[in-house]
Amino acid sequence: MNTHGMNILAGARPATRLPAQDLDRARRFYREQLGLEPVDERPGGLLYRCGGVYFALFQSAGASPGTFTQMGWEVDDIEAAVSELRRRGVVFEEVDLPGLRTRNGIAEIDGNYPSKGARGERGAWFRDSEGNMLGIGEPVT
Repeated sequence: MNTHGMNILAGARPATRLPAQDLDRARRFYREQLGLEPVDERPGGLLYRCGGVYFALFQSAGASPGTFTQMGWEVDDIEAAVSELRRRGVVFEEVDLPGLRTRNGIAEIDGNYPSKGARGERGAWFRDSEGNMLGIGEPVT
């Protein structure tokens, strides 16, 4: 069996792409609510960099369903992050599902990836101006 190329993506850099029906509105949201500025742009697209990783917003006629987390950030202090984002006008989702309930916008989540050395995570979710569901999480050690 030829295994050449089987791990072709193992060394590749993942790149998140988020749809935006209105790129100007999205740019304002990411600047004013999240404090992010694009590091590059092209017609129909904005490129952002956070923590050495890139993500892009692209002009799209389609709308995000916003029913699942499309991108997230790992933070050191979720309480401070939620507080600051709220101050900037971000509205956090309140979730009340079996096994997942937020209190003041933050959920306690059991379990985490063993390689990350945490026993759980605290998470919070919000939608951007385009309906994309974004999350922030803090590992619990």
